Amino acid sequence: MLGYIILATILVSLISLIGILLIFNREIKANFLRALISLSAGSLLSVVFLDLLPEAIEEGSFEPHLIFAVVLASIVFFFLFERILHWHHCQCDRHQEHEHPHSENKKHLVYINLIGDAIHNLVDGFLIAASFMLDIHAGMIVTLAVILHEIPQEISDFGVLLYAGLSKTKALFYNLVVASIAVFGAIIFYFFGQSFSNLIPLMGAFAAGNFIYLATADLMPELHHEKNPKKIIQQSLWLLLGVLVIYLLVSILPHSH
Repeated sequence: MLGYIILATILVSLISLIGILLIFNREIKANFLRALISLSAGSLLSVVFLDLLPEAIEEGSFEPHLIFAVVLASIVFFFLFERILHWHHCQCDRHQEHEHPHSENKKHLVYINLIGDAIHNLVDGFLIAASFMLDIHAGMIVTLAVILHEIPQEISDFGVLLYAGLSKTKALFYNLVVASIAVFGAIIFYFFGQSFSNLIPLMGAFAAGNFIYLATADLMPELHHEKNPKKIIQQSLWLLLGVLVIYLLVSILPHSH
């Protein structure tokens, strides 16, 4: 089981190299990024309602009311976490404008981005480990979902680091280092979580809240900016494709219990 977990998190970590493939020599096209965002949103919501929540409830250790309470707590937690990061970012901007009204220094964006990404990757490691410990089938599905939502996120993170003034080489290096935190998070949870294996369904519920928040608060709002009817239809089809892919995987891959 530990081997599956490590391989899955290494694979997710290597997604940070998407930057060298898509940005190093050319700019990312907006249409391509929106397609990835749509695909990711559909897959995340499908994982929640077709796999994570059914697994957590069917495991039977906790009442459904508690499972859904953890989902709610997870959504609120990530909302507050993102608001704190946003507030700190705004405070940094105001302070900088006051001290250096003509300064173009954006180095604070590097720290905000890397800290947020590090915490997010640590949570991803926890979620992947918890899902594999709950069920190998769930682990494979969650790993795929994490990969799909990591692609647009890593493209965005890479772009922020470049915007903040880092060279492409440094931005790629920092992204890869921070992405590797998912591996350590998974290993830590594997050894810590085995002592509290009865809590794994709650981690699945926490993952569900995380995915719901990512899809509905971060990804879908980006799609609402599109005004071109043709592109709206295309993005909607990509979202439906994300739903279909996860549905087929849930239907085809066997459960281990």
